Amino acid sequence: MLELRAVTAGYDRRSAPVVRDATLTVAPGEAVGLLGPSGCGKSTLARVAALLHRPDAGTVTVDGTPVRRWRHRAPRPLRTSFGVVFQQPRLSADPRLSLADLIAEPLRATGRRDTVPARVPELASTVGLTPDLLTRRPHEVSDGQLQRACLARALVLRPRWLICDEMTAMLDASTTAALVTVVEDYRTATGAGLLAVGHDRTLLDRWCDRTVHWDTVAPSGRGTAAARPVPAP
Repeated sequence: MLELRAVTAGYDRRSAPVVRDATLTVAPGEAVGLLGPSGCGKSTLARVAALLHRPDAGTVTVDGTPVRRWRHRAPRPLRTSFGVVFQQPRLSADPRLSLADLIAEPLRATGRRDTVPARVPELASTVGLTPDLLTRRPHEVSDGQLQRACLARALVLRPRWLICDEMTAMLDASTTAALVTVVEDYRTATGAGLLAVGHDRTLLDRWCDRTVHWDTVAPSGRGTAAARPVPAP
């Protein structure tokens, strides 16, 4: 179980936090959608869930064990149990790397270089990248092709938890459908839990087992937020 309890998080201690007192849970094998408008704080909460941002207050628990360290300081087995796909692939991809090297990056960083020749082509095929695209760099491919590579990178270490932060926001309908299918096939095969962040309720309701709505209640429109379940339609 991935549990976030009473999480408060921000980027500047001198100003109001982006997220305050937010609680969210994702069970193994469950797909949870986090729905809300841009700027409400849901991406910050997703980064906390993925161990990429240390909260100012509250707890994150994975399988009953509280998280004590974050980012590169988190224990490797815990850190690599998360796969993350961000909204803007061009900001999350090293422009110097080919798509093949982009996908292989986590394998090399964790000492698994010997698995690169088999694992990279396998995942490239899974996400719909042809061999000729693997030699290209990010500026030589479309946003959709680059996001396919970023999804492959997120899956390459076989994570137990997937965090998809507006993964399809910049994509056309056919690419969106293809990437959602890849995620769902992976989740079915492995029992991984999914947190899908977005502002498209129709997509999240179709994709996820349940959808949680981010309701900003601060008079200023930021700084205090609560997550509440959305009744099934």
